[in-house]
Amino acid sequence: MAHLFSEQDFQHAAKIVYDFMTPTLQHVWPLLSQRTGCETWVKHENQTPTGAFKLRGGLVYMRIRNDGRATGGIVSATRGNHGQSLATAGRRERVPVTIVVPKGNSIEKNAAMRAQGAELIEAGEDFDAAAGIARDLASERGLDMMPSFMRELTMGVSTYGRELFTAVRNAGGPLDTVYVPIGLGSGICSLITQRDLLGLKTKIVGVVSTNANAYSLSFRSGQSVITNSANTFADGMAVRTPDAAALEIVLEGAERIVEVSDDEIADAIRAYYTDTHNLAEGAGAASLAALLQEKDRVKGKRVGVILTGGNIDQKLFSSILAGNTPSV
Repeated sequence: MAHLFSEQDFQHAAKIVYDFMTPTLQHVWPLLSQRTGCETWVKHENQTPTGAFKLRGGLVYMRIRNDGRATGGIVSATRGNHGQSLATAGRRERVPVTIVVPKGNSIEKNAAMRAQGAELIEAGEDFDAAAGIARDLASERGLDMMPSFMRELTMGVSTYGRELFTAVRNAGGPLDTVYVPIGLGSGICSLITQRDLLGLKTKIVGVVSTNANAYSLSFRSGQSVITNSANTFADGMAVRTPDAAALEIVLEGAERIVEVSDDEIADAIRAYYTDTHNLAEGAGAASLAALLQEKDRVKGKRVGVILTGGNIDQKLFSSILAGNTPSV
């Protein structure tokens, strides 16, 4: 199967990532494993310097861009974590960053992106609309349009997969299954590539929201399916249009895709807090929600879940802890 990068590419990306940050932990929490009925390894991407896995990709993209002597600024669309990644890496590489977020985006993620140096523009009804506005701005201002899925991003993001696969294998044997949320695909595609580079047989299971299920519909049909809406409080998964390159890899390398409801995601956020005292945003808890949905299927096995980020607004988190499921 075709992959976006090689082992040599990965080693180059790893040097860039670890020049800025240390590896994150992967840990088995006993209470969580009791809840799931299997040996559950949590990959703590909520512990990166921006609170989400996306940072790794932004660091690599910006360094390679600078090494290629690209000039001028970039523009991109995001619901938050991709934008924080680019803003942080842009400041490090002295590249001006403009970020477009949809109206009503997370207040705290917006504040973080501004604090990290990005020019923030709130426009569009959802991520896909914001991405269209970002493309228009690229033409108007002479900026480079930065997509949310591309080779350099997956090279950087894949460092968390190498950390997880290697640590678990060294602790007693490989993972049977890993659950990972899908936004536009950098997380799941990087895991698929790392699994194959390491020669493992671990099953990679993608996770989407029932209300933002373009990748699930596409996986079932074998071709891209665009949805009319993506109404979930798990903003990191709220996309309507699959990326063509990502979908090709997912179709070839994923075991299946699981849909989880907002109620299930809220339950998983509460489970993370109760069992591990970790914060998880909606997309960050989605993989645990899928594991809990499929717990009978993987009972007694060694399973990984990617806690992709912990950047959840205080008001939203407080409401979820009180037993509510946020409405969109």
